Amino acid sequence: MTVPRGRLQTSRAVRYALVAAIALAAWSAVAWAAASWLVVNDGLPRADALVVLAGSATYPERARRAAELFGEGRAPRVLLTNDAQRSGWDAVAERNPLFVERTFEELRHAGVPASSVEVVPGESAGTFEEAEALREFAASRGLRSLLVVTSGYHSRRALWTLRKVFEGSGVRIGVEAVEPGRQTPRASLWWCSPLGWKLVPGEYVKMIYYRLR
Repeated sequence: MTVPRGRLQTSRAVRYALVAAIALAAWSAVAWAAASWLVVNDGLPRADALVVLAGSATYPERARRAAELFGEGRAPRVLLTNDAQRSGWDAVAERNPLFVERTFEELRHAGVPASSVEVVPGESAGTFEEAEALREFAASRGLRSLLVVTSGYHSRRALWTLRKVFEGSGVRIGVEAVEPGRQTPRASLWWCSPLGWKLVPGEYVKMIYYRLR
């Protein structure tokens, strides 16, 4: 019995569509798991200081989360690291402010007193350098605990790096991650945006580099 050509083509189309749907579902699950694994919350009930890690364009979500924690009484001060990167043009200031300046202003607008915010001396080109600067600063100020605030996809690498650098210092390190979805794509949909591809796969590349380093 010969199957009509039209019916055969329809059958193939259905099979291809089914395979594509299964592949998409599988990829979505794997992509979600890969992104979710990067997000870590291992906070401290209370710390000597909150730390907002430099994140350039993601400074609003980090600053707002730090302000929330400050308002909850989780720490009496907020420390900022400086990546020396400049933001866009500010018509009022008539210059391109540093992102650390933007972070400072964001904290103030969120209710954190200026007297409770301090910038850690020096410029840091990456998480490892931030950790080293923080260890030196903590030692000089007698700080015994730090609660670090950073974006979700950066949190696992940040926690690993900081605890590695602070090993043997006696300083406790915790991390509060900003859940993806504020300024960064949600874990379920990161692969649908160029920013997501930069953040998630890029973070795995950085983690491998940091481990080898």
